[in-house]
Amino acid sequence: MPHLVPDLLLPLGVLLVLLALWLSWTANRLDRMHHRIDVGRETLRVQLLRRSGVVLELAAGDALDPASRLILLDAAHRARTAGADDREAAESRLSEALRAVLDLSHGEAGPGPVAALREDPEHGPLIEELASACAKVELARRFLNGDVVSARGLRSRRRVRWLHLAGRAAELETVDLDDVPPEALTA
Repeated sequence: MPHLVPDLLLPLGVLLVLLALWLSWTANRLDRMHHRIDVGRETLRVQLLRRSGVVLELAAGDALDPASRLILLDAAHRARTAGADDREAAESRLSEALRAVLDLSHGEAGPGPVAALREDPEHGPLIEELASACAKVELARRFLNGDVVSARGLRSRRRVRWLHLAGRAAELETVDLDDVPPEALTA
């Protein structure tokens, strides 16, 4: 009987150490996921600013007609100056404005404004930069939302909820905005 207690303590101690390591690994994994989400949000913010900057540059030039320039200037300005609560809606309106202006065709058989601008040596690089910026916005949002979904999945596990391994981190939200680029840019 005296050997029973020490014989039980060693496996119990090993089990507790393994459990502590597993929980620590889970907490570190969750922390890394939260860090990736923070980096993803900043990346998306930078890409959105880049896109609106290119739109402002395009609208400030003489590449488009005055009405189209005014629409793009207004939408890009609103996207850049929107508060945190209105940012998604303002960025969605910028995407809508881009599609409205750049997907217009100049007549049935004629090329659209984007095709004509791509041929222009002065405006061609700007159109390519806008196409790149739109694609990067779309990718940044997709990666961010994928990370958020993964972190939500880990945070919903019982061990994470019961032991509060997420700490006081805020609830994770996906970014839902219209980032579909104009068809003319992706062609």
